[in-house]
Amino acid sequence: MPKKPRQRSYAEIISELRRLQFDVQDVPGVANQTRISKGGYAVVIEKADTPSGPRMAVQPGPVFGGEIAHLVDRGFQKFFKTSKTEFPATAERLKKLHDFVEEIKEVAGSITLYNEALGTVSDAYLYDRVKGRDLPQSQRPTPAWDRAAGSQTR
Repeated sequence: MPKKPRQRSYAEIISELRRLQFDVQDVPGVANQTRISKGGYAVVIEKADTPSGPRMAVQPGPVFGGEIAHLVDRGFQKFFKTSKTEFPATAERLKKLHDFVEEIKEVAGSITLYNEALGTVSDAYLYDRVKGRDLPQSQRPTPAWDRAAGSQTR
């Protein structure tokens, strides 16, 4: 029977991450948030007073230009996106990101959900066919198959 991992305190988690060669730094100007990085990947966690331990304040991703890139799924391919650039998420980068997250979760004693264990989970899903679906019905563009010949979109 699998053992339930012992719940660690925030200080124990930070200490163990430092022991495992992670770069651990407090986020300047933000209380109770810590940036953890290793091998070109980073995540920001924050101290939480919950039994599940610390939570991710900024989702993990590769670091480009000092900024943590977020994973975006465009249906046909995944991309890493920062405020300045966007680049393809290769299988090698996704594997390294997955390994980075799993190592942190193991140290923290966090559970891994089934869909996360299968592979990397995107921060956003931006498929062409669902573009605008989050808008109110009156503001959504008319789909091509509903437009009459020569009519304009709303």
